[in-house]
Amino acid sequence: MEKRLVMMLVLLMAICVGAMAQTKKKKKSAAQLSKQYVQYAKDKAQGKEKKAQKKASDPATVTREKNDSTKEKRPKTFLEEYEAFKRQKQKEYDDFRDEANSRYAEFLKQAWEQYQVMPIIPKPKEDEVPPVVMPEEDKQKPIENVPVPIEEDIVMPPAPEPQPVPVAPIKEEPLPQEQYVSFTLYGTPMKVRFSDEQRFTITSCDEATVADAWKRLSEAAYNNTIRDCLELRITRQLSDWAYLQMLHRMAESCLGRTNEATLLMAYVYCQSGYQMKLGMAEGRLLMLYASRHAIYDHAYFKIDGSNYYVFDSDEQRMHISQATFPQEKPMSLLVPQEQRFDVAESSLRQLSSRDYKDMTMTVSVNKNLIDFYCSYPTSMTDGNFMTRWAMYANTPMDEAVKRSLYPTLKKKLAGLGQKEAMERLLNWVQTAFEYEYDDKVWGGDRAFFAEESLFYPYCDCEDRSILLSRLVRDLLGLRCILVFYPGHLAMAVHFTDDVKGDYIMLNGEKFVVCDPTYIGASVGRTMPKMDNQTAKVILLEPFR
Repeated sequence: MEKRLVMMLVLLMAICVGAMAQTKKKKKSAAQLSKQYVQYAKDKAQGKEKKAQKKASDPATVTREKNDSTKEKRPKTFLEEYEAFKRQKQKEYDDFRDEANSRYAEFLKQAWEQYQVMPIIPKPKEDEVPPVVMPEEDKQKPIENVPVPIEEDIVMPPAPEPQPVPVAPIKEEPLPQEQYVSFTLYGTPMKVRFSDEQRFTITSCDEATVADAWKRLSEAAYNNTIRDCLELRITRQLSDWAYLQMLHRMAESCLGRTNEATLLMAYVYCQSGYQMKLGMAEGRLLMLYASRHAIYDHAYFKIDGSNYYVFDSDEQRMHISQATFPQEKPMSLLVPQEQRFDVAESSLRQLSSRDYKDMTMTVSVNKNLIDFYCSYPTSMTDGNFMTRWAMYANTPMDEAVKRSLYPTLKKKLAGLGQKEAMERLLNWVQTAFEYEYDDKVWGGDRAFFAEESLFYPYCDCEDRSILLSRLVRDLLGLRCILVFYPGHLAMAVHFTDDVKGDYIMLNGEKFVVCDPTYIGASVGRTMPKMDNQTAKVILLEPFR
């Protein structure tokens, strides 16, 4: 019970960050009010303390206090005062959310406009540069400090933002008996509260019927279901994409593959703070989600300047409601933190460096995470296809892989200088992995998250650079950038030691080229035939 109370408090504080800021009269946000109240409580306590000190020095006051002691009431504790404050604000939150849902339902009754799907954005197609094996005689040539002139073609990394939150805190509803619905997300068992009384039926797919169903979903009976979904997002650290998949599994487990399940999914997604719309096509109800990222190979609808993608459908034409919800935000396809799926270990794989015989690693990855990555759509931000590589490279390495691989790697690199340690990591990635073109393996371009290169038998230049940049940052604590040549992706490292080689100067800092596809090449050597005039830098963190 105590653990659940703590979890509910964590959930409440997370939700309050995005509490309402819109009412008929302009009011402060819940976060501002909470901050103001905490300061008020501190000031009040300090005021009482000063008053007590003054009274203690005044004999007349001390005598008077003794005479009036029987009338003095016990001061409220901070928790009691905070609970009173919370109850006072809860009604305002409830009223605002109720009004928002009521207006949304009214908009649903209005005629839905017909939209035609926009052309898909195809994945970029370039001729891949094959890997190059460095001749043995070239290894003896001296390494010089040669600058790679890149001044303007610099791609900024997509910046993570806080996840959307409800427009107002979702109030816990005490129930005499709780019923749960269980489901599985990427091998991870989950459950939410959902009772037989919450089941509903949509008799026909028309505006008025959908609006009436939305009103029913707006009742307090569904609050606990929403809270449980948000709690799973927090405790499992789910990205927006994983949360969307979770709501799909949850809704189908509650109501099957039906229009009712689609509306339940859309309702919880909307109440969680995400930007979405409802659509109709041939008697089927559909949910469209807005995305900050342009998703490749997915048809979309352009509505009021935002890209909306249809979940689990390839409909080309449909009627779409124009209803919007206050403070809604589009989803992000960034994965800024490790997602806590249950671990299903893959088969062990041995990966050995060709030139450093002691650099042999046995690694296993979480198969559940690999399944998530298989569902993950490739995308870009700001209309720049190179931003996707930064999204993959900036995703944290899974803890299961860290436990499996990192202790051995750290032991192999212990006591080495930056250059020596980098040479070993570089050669390990160059020679322990087999190169193959994406077209041959996948039928088209597909970038890997770091764990995927450790799982699948083949990888290419972009996959190797993403993996190596992750290892260098985690194990050596050095900053990295990606370097893009047409058809080829390499990386470069900012050493704090003096390391020679081809380098890129950025904001007064030198990043030395380290190419994991130039087989056998040491730190500081650029692969032959790479045209520096066309090279572009992809930052993995903002300029310092």
